Amino acid sequence: MSEHKDFNTAVIDEFRSNDGNVGGGFEGAPMLLLHSKGAKSGNERVNPMVYADLGDDGYAVFASKGGAPTNPDWYHNLVANPETSIEIGAETIPVTARVAEGEERERIWSKQKAAMPGFADYEQKTTRQIPVIILTPKR
Repeated sequence: MSEHKDFNTAVIDEFRSNDGNVGGGFEGAPMLLLHSKGAKSGNERVNPMVYADLGDDGYAVFASKGGAPTNPDWYHNLVANPETSIEIGAETIPVTARVAEGEERERIWSKQKAAMPGFADYEQKTTRQIPVIILTPKR
């Protein structure tokens, strides 16, 4: 198993054992577990990530990949299969994913960079526009 998968597995286990709370570098950050279906394989994947609560509009996650030159695999999976679910705390929520565009993206992205300056650092490391994905709960 790769180092990245080992790290994610440990975060997922800690998240599930503590009703969504994790320590280390993520302590105090709003975390969720994003489920996605592999665009090619169809296999379910789970990725821990920081999110922004958008109130009645749902949640936003950010395909930053630490400022890497390419988008993360989970982003491609969501674009291919937008009907999915997330775990927040001890709750599993069915959601529909969509990529934010234009003013909506800029508003959410700017707020996220102000709240967590590490995201601004990621932006400086890459030439790509970091996608903002809206996760809208199914009602």
